[in-house]
Amino acid sequence: MSQERRKTLLPMLAAERKTVAVVALIAMIRMFGLFALLPVLSLYAVGLEGATPILIGFAVGAYGLTQASLQIPLGALSDRIGRLPVIIGGLAVFAAGSLLAASSVTIEGVIAGRLLQGAGAISATLTALLADATREEVRTRSMAVFGVAIGSSFLLALIFGPVIAAAHGVSALFVIAAAGAVVAAMLTLFLPKSPRRSKSRSSLDLSTAFKPNLLRLDLYIFLLHTLLTAMFVALPFILRDRLGLFLTEQWKIYVGALFVSLLGTIPLIIADDRKGKRGTIAIAVALLLAGLTLLAFFGVTWTMVFLALSLFFAGFNFLEAGLPARLSLLAHGEARGASLGVFSSFQFLGAFAGGIIGGWVLSSGQPRYVFLACAVLTAFWLLLHQLGRKVEIKAESLEI
Repeated sequence: MSQERRKTLLPMLAAERKTVAVVALIAMIRMFGLFALLPVLSLYAVGLEGATPILIGFAVGAYGLTQASLQIPLGALSDRIGRLPVIIGGLAVFAAGSLLAASSVTIEGVIAGRLLQGAGAISATLTALLADATREEVRTRSMAVFGVAIGSSFLLALIFGPVIAAAHGVSALFVIAAAGAVVAAMLTLFLPKSPRRSKSRSSLDLSTAFKPNLLRLDLYIFLLHTLLTAMFVALPFILRDRLGLFLTEQWKIYVGALFVSLLGTIPLIIADDRKGKRGTIAIAVALLLAGLTLLAFFGVTWTMVFLALSLFFAGFNFLEAGLPARLSLLAHGEARGASLGVFSSFQFLGAFAGGIIGGWVLSSGQPRYVFLACAVLTAFWLLLHQLGRKVEIKAESLEI
């Protein structure tokens, strides 16, 4: 067995295990508050005063705008003052936005609450804290646990979000999100006393966060969340109007598709090595394209929608966990918070763009056109990735 292989099998230290568990749980609770709204918010927003298709899409993706705006400064701030103050402050802002949206009866009020939710931009700081507290040899494993926690949150949200919304209204989901933020803040008390943190510096060079190899990953996460959010602007209408699935029943197709998608996600994870094989990214994007194409042209039966979602989630789950793991290894240690801030900014800017694109295309009155637009965007992504891969292979051959 090679020395490199032995490194990847090193066990986590007790402090590492504890930090990973707590950070993953915080992320899981916080993301549940956002994910639970995804499959129901567009249907709920239709009944709000002043709602239009474009404003509905804006409400779905609005949190991404403020998230994108603040991830970089808050990530950089956490490099200076420490991770915990930024995390706790962000959770407080998130809770305030959730309560504002819960009490609103107009589309403008919900949008304002969503924007304030997004201002609690701590995703980059959470990931940076995780990277700070783990050795490089176990970091990919730590990021995998983090990704599994978020994936589990996504699964639970798709199950319970529609059920809670049907029983108590969507406003109850906003209240639960606020309560979850309080619980998540309390969990920070269980973090090890002295996780490793970056030293404060008089000046912070952010140029390392904008290297080409990092920007490529930033673009990929932007496209991934653009597709996800735009899809969920239109998908609830397809499930209700074409398949006749009431809100309380829609979770069944989501959960079934997520479990079946593991047949695609797990082999991709196994095939992916520690530094990441570009080929697995191409396969994952191709799965997204296949799912969206099926939704656009054949999404009129339960079977085809189920198959389409299974393909989409297989690619999505792999990329959602794999892209931040790659970036955490490539980012410069002293600016890791800022680098992950840029990454998270692109991620949430994608959510905002997806909401706008989804709402704008939905105004045509044909939800399937949203999937068609997403399929075209995904085809562009796949082409861009393949061209970039050829350029890199050629550059490597010239160096040899």
